[in-house]
Amino acid sequence: LKKVVLKHNVITLYIKVPVINSEGGGRQLANFRGQIEFRDVSFSYPQRPNIPILKHFNLKISPGETVAVVGPSGSGKSTIVQLIQRHYDVNQGQVLIDDVDIRDLDVKWLREQMGVVSQEPVLFAGSVRTNIGMMESEASQDDIEQAAKVANAHDFISGLPEGYETWIGEGGTGISGGQKQRVAIARALLRNPTVLLLDEATSALDTRSEQAVQAALDKAGRGRTVVMVAHRLTTVRNAGRIIVLDHGVIKETGTHEDLLVLGGIYAGMVASMVIYFVPFTNQFQFAIWF
Repeated sequence: LKKVVLKHNVITLYIKVPVINSEGGGRQLANFRGQIEFRDVSFSYPQRPNIPILKHFNLKISPGETVAVVGPSGSGKSTIVQLIQRHYDVNQGQVLIDDVDIRDLDVKWLREQMGVVSQEPVLFAGSVRTNIGMMESEASQDDIEQAAKVANAHDFISGLPEGYETWIGEGGTGISGGQKQRVAIARALLRNPTVLLLDEATSALDTRSEQAVQAALDKAGRGRTVVMVAHRLTTVRNAGRIIVLDHGVIKETGTHEDLLVLGGIYAGMVASMVIYFVPFTNQFQFAIWF
């Protein structure tokens, strides 16, 4: 943070200098496979250096593997996604991408290999087509439609008054929450990313929308490395591996079935799931928030 002060007509100017230079420079891997490894990582945010978020954290994710990370708020789940994109550097240890220290890689190139879907999708006033293709200016209409099909968005888009040219408002006004998320998924898939990062992508949705979006995410993750930060356990049961995180430390790891048999923290979360009745469907649903 740089500070400039003019003494007479007192003007204070603050310029925020990014911690990570994302303008380019560094290695670009010729055959990116999507392997991710945290090796003895300890991390605190610069604004709160005395509050550890991850403590001697170790995790290796194989290419094409789907790993879900669950745990209470503040356990460090979303921090993992931030570090994989190198929005911050670790205080200790290494984050390795295909066995290369992430600090040696071209940041811009690295982020272009990743698709990110967050809890609140960022949509702008413009056509549906523009919102999907905004990160890939050379994408054709066929490319956009193919991404939308994988995201389970093509059918609802085709049913809009002007199809892909239908205008949506700032923040996605005019379409539902589940539809907004599927547009965001299509955008993330348009660049054909090797790694897909899902940061509580369904936590703000109602049950019906969640089911539609989760089906899209399951399809989108095929053949990709997927790191899924989850707020609801209903979204993680099909993950190849589930990590239970608490205060920056992995407490349990395994499949959904493994962790139920273990009878530990995860099993307790499942046991405490809330059963509620969904009006107009004559169905009971299960959910958990933590």
